[in-house]
Amino acid sequence: MQHSLFKILTLSLTLLSCTSAWSTDVETLLAGKQAPYGVVFEIVSGEPGILKKLLPEIKADIKKLRDRFPELPVAIVTHGNEQFALLTENRSSETVAHSLVEELVKSNDVDVHVCGTHAQWKNKAPEDFPDYVNVSATGPAQIKDYVALGYELITLPW
Repeated sequence: MQHSLFKILTLSLTLLSCTSAWSTDVETLLAGKQAPYGVVFEIVSGEPGILKKLLPEIKADIKKLRDRFPELPVAIVTHGNEQFALLTENRSSETVAHSLVEELVKSNDVDVHVCGTHAQWKNKAPEDFPDYVNVSATGPAQIKDYVALGYELITLPW
């Protein structure tokens, strides 16, 4: 059992380190002559309350990007301990994070993902998250899939 957990952790850290090498920033994308295929924001942090800090900034960045490139597909993948702010049971204590994610998904056509593997390590299941949050098998694999589709990666916190 511990050997399998070690393999999973090693794979996750390897994928995480690969995603950071691909990262860009909003200003670079805005300076481009043509729209990127899409943008995926990666959030990975253990800092409590970071989603309520970062999500307003991400929302503002999405507005800037979509003002320049109106049809730009955007996704957010959160896969550190901060993802647990988005559990349904935390809706009343994490109102800012929940309301911003729900708005981004429903009004701004943004896909928001959390890491199912990390959730499972904390004994949380996909149904423990609200319907506006996608539970991916793993956050790093979800990011890798977006990058493989041509999405530009922006890793946060900055």
